[in-house]
Amino acid sequence: MSNDVAIRVENLSKLYKIGARQEAQKTLRESVMGALTAPWRRLKRISQSAIGRQPSTINNQPPDTIWALKDVSFDVSCGEVLGIIGPNGAGKTTLLKILSRITEPTMGRAEIYGRVGSLLEVGTGFHPELTGRENIYLNGAILGMTKAEIQGKFDEIVAFAEIEKFIDTPVKRYSSGMYVRLAFAVAAHLEPEILLVDEVLAVGDAAFQKKCQRKMGSVAMEGRTVLFVSHNMEAVQKLCSRAILIEEARIRNSGETEDIIIDYFQRSTDITPIDLGNRKDRKGSGRMRFLNVALLDEHGEEVTSLICGKRGIIRIQYSSDDGEPLEDVIVAIPIEDHMGNRVTDFTNAMTGTHFELIDPEGYIFCEIPKIPLLAGQYPFNLYSNVGGTTADWVVNAGVLRIEEGVFFEAGLPFMKSKGKFVIEHKWYVRP
Repeated sequence: MSNDVAIRVENLSKLYKIGARQEAQKTLRESVMGALTAPWRRLKRISQSAIGRQPSTINNQPPDTIWALKDVSFDVSCGEVLGIIGPNGAGKTTLLKILSRITEPTMGRAEIYGRVGSLLEVGTGFHPELTGRENIYLNGAILGMTKAEIQGKFDEIVAFAEIEKFIDTPVKRYSSGMYVRLAFAVAAHLEPEILLVDEVLAVGDAAFQKKCQRKMGSVAMEGRTVLFVSHNMEAVQKLCSRAILIEEARIRNSGETEDIIIDYFQRSTDITPIDLGNRKDRKGSGRMRFLNVALLDEHGEEVTSLICGKRGIIRIQYSSDDGEPLEDVIVAIPIEDHMGNRVTDFTNAMTGTHFELIDPEGYIFCEIPKIPLLAGQYPFNLYSNVGGTTADWVVNAGVLRIEEGVFFEAGLPFMKSKGKFVIEHKWYVRP
């Protein structure tokens, strides 16, 4: 085993029985009869199996069961911060519970090299009857720390959690916010070699969430291994150097964090890039309707992507609802990044281009002389306003795909790690 590996997971699987009910207590007579007839029942099952009359299964899975995890394998290096993302019910929390030894796997194995601290939900590992002070010492002891080590961190933990007045109050009287503040402070400050964190940054007020993110950043800088489960993609991208995507109990993808987040959003978002005419999930009066959108390169040829630094055109096909000309038309193309943040907005209302009267059907072109966006995929919406009233509004109307290109005359490509877009600028020196 390499000394660089902190966690090794091999074919980890967890099967749960769904809809299971606890059996009623049997009488003495039923227990005796059950013991006497057990050999005959076993013979009957063997006979049924031999002639193929056992209950139907799929991939040897018994009926009324569900795989919470299935054949999950990955390695985590020492000092690595690994993000784990995916939809609700994908198996992320089950994975951390197995690694925390809360739940046993059905199959597979996980090897962990180092002292593990877990923060899986509010108050994990806390005894409700003990005070905050006592729970700090209890959690430290569970992590294998000495009393002197815990005392050395005690004041810092209490200050971070902001519960000085209530440190000697039983935690069962804490609010959920107080619970999570203390739980996170204990997990982050008692310095386990491996930290498992599940969605804790979604609890508490905005100030505390930022405080937790800063602390998580410092934990990562200290070289400790972190597995971070969260639906906060901004936090995942900021804190994690690598990520894995779990869907339907399996790992679907792994790699650089930004690439995995983009893949996750593409899988979870229904984007129809071409056939807008059949989209039903739209708003507006219908006076004007978007039918199709396409990308054109600098030569006017239809393409699937545009190039950073080159000329590009977005062509929109439209029609009116009654065959009559359209008056006072505004069209907008809001551009977003893969996390749904607005990047920019192309609209004729801002450029001063007035569509006072246009044909009842045709094409509208939005020309970008020099594409400033860095390589990536940018979902966009389409909006139109006719005569002061919203006519058509389609969310996720398409994807603006941008390839890496040369923006400046120096001929050097601008890497996507530098930001979202490139700004035209000049440098000079004066004596």
